[in-house]
Amino acid sequence: MAAERQGRTAPDVSVIVAVYNTMPYLTECLNSLVGQSIGRKRLEIVAVDDGSTDDSGAELDRFAERYPDTVKVIHQENSGGPAAPSNRALDVATGRYVYFIGSDDYLGEEALERMVACADQHGSDVVVGKMVGTNGRYVHQALYKKSDPDIGLTDSALPFTLANTKLFRRELVERHKLRFPENLPVGSDQPFTIEACVRARKISVVADYTCYYAVKRGDASNITYRADHLARLRCTAEIMDFTAGLLEAGPERDAVLRRHFTWELAKLVQDDFPALDRELQRDICAGIARLADAYFTDGIRDAMDVKRRVRVCLARAGAIDELCEAITSEKQHGAPPFVAEGDRAYARYPGFRDSLIGLPDRCYELVGEAVPGRLAQGTELLASAWQQEGEGITYTASVRVPVVGDTGAVLRLARGAMPKSADKAGARKLPAGHSLPEPVGDHTTEPAEDGAGTVLHARVPLQRTDAKLGARVYLRLAGTTYEIPVPGKDRPMPLSRRWGGLDDPYRAAALVNDKGRVVVATARMYPPKKSLASRVKTTLVRGLKRK
Repeated sequence: MAAERQGRTAPDVSVIVAVYNTMPYLTECLNSLVGQSIGRKRLEIVAVDDGSTDDSGAELDRFAERYPDTVKVIHQENSGGPAAPSNRALDVATGRYVYFIGSDDYLGEEALERMVACADQHGSDVVVGKMVGTNGRYVHQALYKKSDPDIGLTDSALPFTLANTKLFRRELVERHKLRFPENLPVGSDQPFTIEACVRARKISVVADYTCYYAVKRGDASNITYRADHLARLRCTAEIMDFTAGLLEAGPERDAVLRRHFTWELAKLVQDDFPALDRELQRDICAGIARLADAYFTDGIRDAMDVKRRVRVCLARAGAIDELCEAITSEKQHGAPPFVAEGDRAYARYPGFRDSLIGLPDRCYELVGEAVPGRLAQGTELLASAWQQEGEGITYTASVRVPVVGDTGAVLRLARGAMPKSADKAGARKLPAGHSLPEPVGDHTTEPAEDGAGTVLHARVPLQRTDAKLGARVYLRLAGTTYEIPVPGKDRPMPLSRRWGGLDDPYRAAALVNDKGRVVVATARMYPPKKSLASRVKTTLVRGLKRK
């Protein structure tokens, strides 16, 4: 290769592209590489055609002919996955750094220039550039909240970003003889990436620029979406065993393997699991059990969200019927109710405190996780009305919340909008030490008829004031107070009501705002007219503001 490029210094970066039948996406990928701002003199592209049967091979040859000093193409028989062509390319790469890209993906124009500059500035052996998904492809984003010159496996979301689509110092790769295992149809890049990150002196993140665009093909034919259950289980097991051989038991190993319990293994017991053949279900559960017995530490268990944790624990116990029930019930009816017991709370999934299964309560317990979304989804307005006595009026509401036990639930009419941080979840966890006013009115609770929730009956007298007040439930769960706006979409609201004395009447209205939440509005029906002096002052102030 050196002879072919006489008179040219070694490139800064070799981009490795393993190619198999990715037209027309391949063209955009290659255009994004030859158009990099780093310049073609600092760039080498090594593309290996792994026996493509479409026009991918011809397209690679076209680029090699057009950019002979930059693009090198190798053709080989199909190997069955991206590992073998990636290894072949590594054997001939000459850049100071190597970078891997999927042949159906593409880069931002400044991606390589920014990542190489970061590596040179900080002495980084691995640089992770911000990656986003397109066409509906999911890409974990937690790692890209900010650029960081020095991250590790235990202090960042790096374990959830183990694709090889990163910049690696080639000296590191060759010193440790890092190559891709060619026996894994799925996830063959993970052992390479994990070992590179373990061996690296420094790992950096470039998060202020979108470096990589991961494309989900229109026919979902990416290899990640094609593998069957047992193949994914086998590959995940090999990756986890490899990781355990590389890292001693402890926080670093837990940080990496938590990813596999949360993602790869949990994906085996998703919505399609109940429809699988019973023998296949048994094989999946047995495989999960073997890995859980070896690696499912208390630290990993407690760091997982309760939904995935319960499914892994039921699979480990071989409780297939309960596991199927947990999956189908949640798909049809949403998350199960919480059981509140003092400062502890549990998700009442199937198998909870079933002596025949024998899972500890901790499998079902809420452990340091966010639950506002589940509370919001399970909260339902059953009825609302006005009660008028003399010149006073009371707003009444019956609200079902998805909690069983002593919740201390009350309803308040609160001023001000919910913070934006609560919009996605639909509710929020109040910070520790947050003080609330004493509840106004009468509040009683009773178990829901189906035993899967609690019904709060509230009577809140209205004050004579001009205000728009959000109807919100406040309850205690696992030692934390949650604020849940009462949902009103598609629910009948009581008609507006006049109240107060004849001389100074008010109007009360129950409305549903643009977020679907109940708002109680009160206003004086005949506000006193402003004096002439007051109107002139208001006009002058508005005029000054316009200027």
